[in-house]
Amino acid sequence: MGYANSMTFNILTIFPKMFNGFLGETMMKRGIESGTVNVKLVDIREHATDKHKTTDDTPYGGGPGMVMKVEPVYRALRGVGSRESGVGKTVLLSPRGRQFTQQIAKGYAKLESLTLVCGRYEGVDQRVADHLCDEELSIGPYVLSGGEVAAMVVVETVARLLPGFLGNPESLKEESFSPTPNSLHPTPPSIEYPQYTKPEDFMGWKVPDVLLSGNHARMKEWRKKQTDKSK
Repeated sequence: MGYANSMTFNILTIFPKMFNGFLGETMMKRGIESGTVNVKLVDIREHATDKHKTTDDTPYGGGPGMVMKVEPVYRALRGVGSRESGVGKTVLLSPRGRQFTQQIAKGYAKLESLTLVCGRYEGVDQRVADHLCDEELSIGPYVLSGGEVAAMVVVETVARLLPGFLGNPESLKEESFSPTPNSLHPTPPSIEYPQYTKPEDFMGWKVPDVLLSGNHARMKEWRKKQTDKSK
């Protein structure tokens, strides 16, 4: 199963305006305009039924902070409906989840839709993870104030894999963290070799001579050595 030709990202959040710059600039903007990517921002507050649009409450058993309520998330997800259709996946962004990797991104890129639930406060009612989502996902072993930044990381990483998203498809072939394809024993992910551009000499900091030599075989060998150093 190959990557999807186009993909819908549903992002559930209480701060949809945080995504304005991310979606309105550079590659994401072009991907949306071309139809490769469709992003739907769902404001969880709009699915709260009380007059104050409450999306959090105190935790049972006591403890600091507030916990996001299950009911508004449930109603927001029902409005999206991608999980029931069988062509998408629903993910809760959470520090408790498995750590996001390029291989996970490749799996997501084969879906027609990916729904991301952004947590906030001290956490999200566990029933969201247990009954409303397919899995929990973390972007790293550190603490964020919410899942919005994590959602941006996931969306961009997955979108880059979609055919037509990058202007030059060759860019993917030498990307960092791309394991060797079609191998019975895949190599560990590689870090991309160092890159340089003009000027050739800046404040005495010079571009390596091999990159100025015009000898493509030498340049290829140098780049391989630089990549091997990172493993």
